[in-house]
Amino acid sequence: MASARWRGFTATGLSTLLIAVTACGPVAERQPRDLRVGYDSRDGSLTVWPPRGSLAEDTAATAAVTAAVRDWRSPVDDRVHLPSSGILFSGEVDGLPLALVAASVPGEAASWLLQLTGDGEQRYTVSHATEYTDPGYLVYSDVLPVQTADGRRYLTSERVRRLAGPNGRTLSDTDGLTDPVQVPRCRAVTVTATLRSTESLPRGRASDRLLDLGTGTTAPRYPLVRDESGSGRRALTGLDTCLLAGEDGPFGSIFRRVGDRDVPQSVPASWPMAKLAVRTLGELTLDGGEPGELEQLTWESAEGTMSAVVYRPADDGPVVLSPADRTNPLQVYELPVPDQPLVVLSWRATKDTTLSVPPNTTRLVDRPGLVVAPLPERRETFSLAADEKTHYRSAGSPRR
Repeated sequence: MASARWRGFTATGLSTLLIAVTACGPVAERQPRDLRVGYDSRDGSLTVWPPRGSLAEDTAATAAVTAAVRDWRSPVDDRVHLPSSGILFSGEVDGLPLALVAASVPGEAASWLLQLTGDGEQRYTVSHATEYTDPGYLVYSDVLPVQTADGRRYLTSERVRRLAGPNGRTLSDTDGLTDPVQVPRCRAVTVTATLRSTESLPRGRASDRLLDLGTGTTAPRYPLVRDESGSGRRALTGLDTCLLAGEDGPFGSIFRRVGDRDVPQSVPASWPMAKLAVRTLGELTLDGGEPGELEQLTWESAEGTMSAVVYRPADDGPVVLSPADRTNPLQVYELPVPDQPLVVLSWRATKDTTLSVPPNTTRLVDRPGLVVAPLPERRETFSLAADEKTHYRSAGSPRR
């Protein structure tokens, strides 16, 4: 089951949606060790993920997909638990067999959307694999991303009555799989689902918004982010999502840890799930030029709230992005401004908070709740005294 925190994000009444993954039997006939076709999920009397596609009833195709999924391994060498996984779509697309599998990987407590391509001779290979680190997320979702040679497509659940693309027009679909959609490579665009009335949503839902972070999003990062209020679209306006996703960018900078080691080939701990938003911190003037805008970007990840700083120069020069920072009483961001790297310190200012910085620190911005200074050449410690407790943070090379 998806976590209570994530169910709160979806706001679709998922507490009434039932999942049966053990003794309830398959949606379609299959061999005992084959993947189920469809998924045993219900919203009242509605089957959320029924068998889809022209090959859904082809037992040979199902067996071949199962064999490929059984052989697949995650980046940390975990395997799929077949009884709790299912084939959401199996059919021919662009002249080749295509299968989409919601795969449960218990060792990572993760859900994977596996995209498999057939060679026409009953052999399938996993051509694309994207991970969502909240267990069960995929089968609770209503829109799933699919990347094909001719563009982005989306697979929709039976709860979706209409899906509108980035231009606001309704997308045509066959067996729940939409026609190709032109999604930019490194820009975020909105897709909006209209959900029909169900037991969990008695009144349906007119606009279930999602942000597609662009076709430049590389596996295993999942490109769809929930954007219920539309704040995410506003927050990412004008930002390059490929830079956001980079190893030093906000979304990609905090590696996921497995045991005692970083796993850079897995989805970063800082990867966004929902609640993207931005707020203005203030103006920043560098080298006597025109003041630029300093913003704080926040979002929810599988490991909690993250934030980063965005600097937008006044001369329409390149936007500068800091790495992510986990939520702390004292937020510390290293901002790699060319030829003038900075450290940005942000906190909730009250009459009882006092910030201390290393001696001889030049404060380029100094006001309650915000200090900007040159990034120290060596590791230095900053401290915030608040509520009878002092919080210590460090900045400066090396960052990691």
